[in-house]
Amino acid sequence: MKRKLKRAARFARYVVYKETLVDFREHFWTFLGSFTGIALIGLMNSHFFTLHDNLFLIGSFGASSVLIYGIINSPLAQPRNLIGGHLICAVVGVTVQHLIPEGWLAAGLAVSISIVLMQITKTLHPPGGATALIAIIGSEKIKALGYLYVLSPILTGVSILFIVALFFNNITSHRRYPMNKGWYKVWKRRYL
Repeated sequence: MKRKLKRAARFARYVVYKETLVDFREHFWTFLGSFTGIALIGLMNSHFFTLHDNLFLIGSFGASSVLIYGIINSPLAQPRNLIGGHLICAVVGVTVQHLIPEGWLAAGLAVSISIVLMQITKTLHPPGGATALIAIIGSEKIKALGYLYVLSPILTGVSILFIVALFFNNITSHRRYPMNKGWYKVWKRRYL
């Protein structure tokens, strides 16, 4: 019994130590990538819209940045999830917003349908739920975009975040994004 307790204590100490270890190099690249991705979207927003419009810079991009720059090996941070999750949720959000006039009902339906569709398509990306919700509760300018919301700001913003993630997450040898490089080989074989 005593041996098992000692082993459990050693294991717990190791897990706690590994999880709380500060890796300044990792934090540096996380900061640099997330800053660049969000700043580029903000810069694009400031050139095309006034500060109060904020059509390109939406809240769900901040949450996506946590995943794609902070925990890059998470299945939820992979390109399929990032791009597919946001696009599916944007389409669902706009569709529900057009069909259901009651805000509270539309909000609940948009998020719930988005989650189920992301599960079915294996594109689960938690910030996508916020993308669907923004289509419902966003400003009148966002609602007026209709299905253009899917293309801009969603596809435009997600593309910027993804390109920046590819650059900053692969610039050093200790970080690799996406987790599975097989997609690049297929793309290269088809298009290059």
